[in-house]
Amino acid sequence: MDRGGPLTPQQRIAAECASGGRAALITGCVALLAGRPDDVDDRLITVLGGDAAAHVLDGGEGGRSGYWPRVWAARGLLHAWDERADHAEVERGIDAIIGALGDHAWRVREMAAKVVAAHRVGRALDAVAALRDDPIPRVRAAAERAIVLLTASSA
Repeated sequence: MDRGGPLTPQQRIAAECASGGRAALITGCVALLAGRPDDVDDRLITVLGGDAAAHVLDGGEGGRSGYWPRVWAARGLLHAWDERADHAEVERGIDAIIGALGDHAWRVREMAAKVVAAHRVGRALDAVAALRDDPIPRVRAAAERAIVLLTASSA
């Protein structure tokens, strides 16, 4: 591992959970996925997005309201998810991910399907199943993987 290079998204998210708290990170991710980017400070968006966040925070790619912060928020939930966390916190994360499965940006839908697969979010089965007909092959593939994992885990 190159310790001199930039941190990976997973490493940045783990560090943020350790310093600022997992609940605060999840709250910020939920706000971004819910279309409330002004409820999230620039520092958290930078943690989630890494070096690319500066361009977005300067207004590029749609700025804070563009799709990249929502992609990064879903990825934040991918890495920060903890089924042992407070029930209300888990429920907020589940609701946000189910909502993200219907996002107009395909990258958000794809990342949300990855969260469903990784964390076996059974309540999202119907929403992720609807993505089998998505026009974007990467979204369809992520949805199919989630469906396979969800149905296998409940068998």
